[in-house]
Parts: sequence; structure tokens; C-alpha cells
Amino acid sequence: MKIETFQLERDQSLWENLVEYNLTESGLHPFTLSELFSSAQLDELLSLRLGYGQTNGSIPLRQAISSYYPGATADSVLATNGSAEANFLANWTQLEPGDEIVYMVPNYMQIWGVARALGVTVKPLPLRQALGWQPDLDELRQLVTPNTKVIAVCNPNNPTGSRLSSEAMAAIVAAAQAVGAWIFSDEVYRGAELDEVETRSFWGMTDKVVVTAGLSKAYGLPGLRLGWLVGPADFIAQCWASSDYTTITPGILSDRAGTFVLGDRAMRNRILTRNRGWLRQNLALVQEWVAEQNGRLSLTPPQAGGMAFMRYDFAINSTELTTRLRQEQSVLVVAGDCFGMDGHLRFGFGSEPEYLTAGLNRVATFLRTLQ
Repeated sequence: MKIETFQLERDQSLWENLVEYNLTESGLHPFTLSELFSSAQLDELLSLRLGYGQTNGSIPLRQAISSYYPGATADSVLATNGSAEANFLANWTQLEPGDEIVYMVPNYMQIWGVARALGVTVKPLPLRQALGWQPDLDELRQLVTPNTKVIAVCNPNNPTGSRLSSEAMAAIVAAAQAVGAWIFSDEVYRGAELDEVETRSFWGMTDKVVVTAGLSKAYGLPGLRLGWLVGPADFIAQCWASSDYTTITPGILSDRAGTFVLGDRAMRNRILTRNRGWLRQNLALVQEWVAEQNGRLSLTPPQAGGMAFMRYDFAINSTELTTRLRQEQSVLVVAGDCFGMDGHLRFGFGSEPEYLTAGLNRVATFLRTLQ
């Protein structure tokens, strides 16, 4: 199996630790263990023996995760090493050469690359900025055919920060049901809504739904590398068998820490409330900064997540622009090319406000050289 370069992840891996300002992160400024946990919980983590855990996730962890998905049980859940492994396992388990997947774009392009490597035909379903980064529902219905095995969405969306409307979600469900397709819904940004209204999950809207999520984005805990799959028990069992060929088991420390976070709704609410407040504060900084750029940048304000997807009005390719920005100002942002959308940039705004402001000031200095 030959797999194409995952350009976004490759660019971040190469440069994010070598620049002075990294504005590529789409999550929140991460917590420390001491900020999160009580003394008793920290003592429990310190006394934990570092052996293998249950390979599909401990029962308490899977019970805690399932409690956020009405009707799910521990057998409906597979704990993974980050939501990236969850995405990979779902697609690797389900898709075969010759299948067809309808794939929301722009998007985190992991599933795009995995599906193409598996010999699957990938049919892009564009989100339209003119529609507020919603899909054209007539276009959706035309793309879905009897050969469609999966409709894959990211909701809330990376990189636009948009949320699918109720009408769009219903149309996706109807299109999938009409041909017996699965819905794979990446919901890792659920919980990071700026208006504090939690995005509706696709879980429960139809039988053939698989949800992926994790602690990396909305929760500000990417270093735990804890994700999960939620789906029908027989599908989850197949993915568990597939995971024996990947990472085998989540880390025991991450399993226990994740159980603390997800098993205590008061702690979860405290984490999400802190993060949403930070996002609202920082988005205001970003919008003020965009307004100062003489109309050369345009932004449809995101509804969720710590990322702003901007169109720019400069005669330069997005990869060239971001390369020059990195070389000349030591600032890293994501090129629209990474999402198949040249002419755009993705800025992460979930960092500390002072850091964000300093980074944006350097970007403004660079943009003046383009004018």
C-alpha cells in the first residue's frame, strides 16, 4: 500500500518546534496535570503500575465515554491513541478497493489519504463559503450513489470552524440511508463551541453511524493521546481486532487520566467552560486584527474550535506565502494547499493571548511586504 504525504502533519512536524511563533495548532492551550487533577488523583497516577492496560480501553473509561452517547454501552466504544488512530481504524476496517467515499472538504485530510491508499474512489463534497461553509444539498444528493460506502464529515469542521445546520445533517442522514451507506463523523471539536451550545452528534440519527472524537481539541489535552470510536458493537469489535495490528492499546496513564476527566461531569464542564471563554477572547483579537489588514483578509467567523480559516487577496500561492512567512518572520501558519484550497490560510488562535497577539503582529509585518 502506497500512501501519499500528509502535507499538513508533515509541515507541522518539520517546523513547529523550530519557529518562534507556531500558529498552526487547532486546539486549545494545553493544561498541566496539576491544573487538572486533585492531590488524590495525582497520587493515584503516581502509584499506577506502568503495565499494559485493557487493549480496547478500561471498562470505566469506556463506560464514561458511552455516557455521552445516548443508547451506547461500553461495548459501543473503542479507546484509541488519539482520534487519528480512531479515524484510521474505522476506514481501514470498513473500506476496500473499489469502494466509494463522499468526503467533506475542506477537512482534516487524513481520511482522504487513507482512503486513496486503500484504492477507494474519493468524491469531494465541498463546503461553500457563500453558504456559510455549509454543503450544497443538491450537490450532496448528486454525489451519493449506490456505490457509496461511506459519507465522511467533520462536524464541527476543521479548518472552517463551521457547524452543520440541522437541515444539512438531516440531508446527509437521508442520503446515506437511501443507499445503505455509513456515516463517519469526526466530532473531535464538539465541546469547543463559542456560543456554549454543544453541537448535535450524528450518533443516534441512523443505525450506520460511527463517531470519532478525543481529548486533543475541545479539551486542551493533546498530550494524553486519547481518542475513541463509538459505533455499533459488532463494528467496534472489528475495529478492536484491527487495532491489534496498530498500537494494540492506549497508554495506561492516559486511560486513567481520561477516566478522571470524562467520568466526572463537573470536571468536564470546568474544562470546556475555561476553553470556550479563552476562544471567545482570542477570536475577538483575531477579528480586530483582520479588520486592520485593509481588506486583504476575509474571515467567516468560526462557530467552534480554535482555528480561523481566512481567504487572502494577494497574488501568491499559499504554500509559498507560508514558507516565506516562516523564513522571514519565524511564524508558522497552515497553507490552504493542505486542504486543497489555495488562496486561504488557517490560523490557530487557541494559544495564550499574548503569544497570539505577538505572532499576528509578525504576520501583519510580513503581509505589508506583499502589498
